[in-house]
Amino acid sequence: MALRSSVEIFDIETRTSRVVWQTEKLFEAPNWSPDGSYLMLNCDGLMYRLSPAGDADPHLVDTGFANLCNNDHGIAPDGSAIAISDKVEFGKSAIYILSAKGGAPKLVTENLPSYWHGWSPDGKRFTYCGIRNDVFDIYTIATDGSDETRLTFGEGRNDGPDYSPDGKWIYFNSSRSGRMQIWRVPAGGGTAERITNSPYGDWFPHPSPLGDKIVFVSYDGDVFDHPRDLNVRVRLMDMDGGNVETLFDLFGGQGTMNSPNWAPDGKQFAFVRYFPGA
Repeated sequence: MALRSSVEIFDIETRTSRVVWQTEKLFEAPNWSPDGSYLMLNCDGLMYRLSPAGDADPHLVDTGFANLCNNDHGIAPDGSAIAISDKVEFGKSAIYILSAKGGAPKLVTENLPSYWHGWSPDGKRFTYCGIRNDVFDIYTIATDGSDETRLTFGEGRNDGPDYSPDGKWIYFNSSRSGRMQIWRVPAGGGTAERITNSPYGDWFPHPSPLGDKIVFVSYDGDVFDHPRDLNVRVRLMDMDGGNVETLFDLFGGQGTMNSPNWAPDGKQFAFVRYFPGA
């Protein structure tokens, strides 16, 4: 069969990428474990672990009844648990938490649909995109499902949130200025600040564990959503939006790096490249 997905790792210092694993199946959104030992990805509604060394095929993670997982998932800062977004139980995306070893998922919020995107550095809260009455906004919630906090209030479409490593900011993408751009808002609530002012549609900002850089995906400016299978750019910038550079172009988009994807040392990040016509 024709190749569909190429899981790769980009090195910040050498500005080179290497292939970890390639397959004819659609794999998405690699997360990197806090101890550096594995990548976690989704495929066909299921979750898999893959060695970043590229020395073995991925193996299945037991997620119980949750077999319609999407590409919004991540690993706890201490490596003990994983968060997934799955729609089996309600027919809409819901956020669950379960042991990193696998097991029964526990529902975090009954407010749906909700799409997980980031784990606070202290491991106590999630940030996510919640759609309420067709309005896309950024929320946080304690991992036990208490204290849901709304951070944006319908100023355009708000999506793709992720925490800064000091826990002070949540970076996200928003169409409030017209074209989708990167913004940030205090994690405890407050006034949002615009970070990018580009001719592209900027999505999925992921701050480095070192607190110095953000990696994100940029679509052509006339693309509003985040579809799959388009020519896009992976770009890097300072935390305040300065020194923006395009690292490389690729065929990808949706699934390339929807959720946190940095190596724990902040020197590399994982992503998925797709193949046209597959």
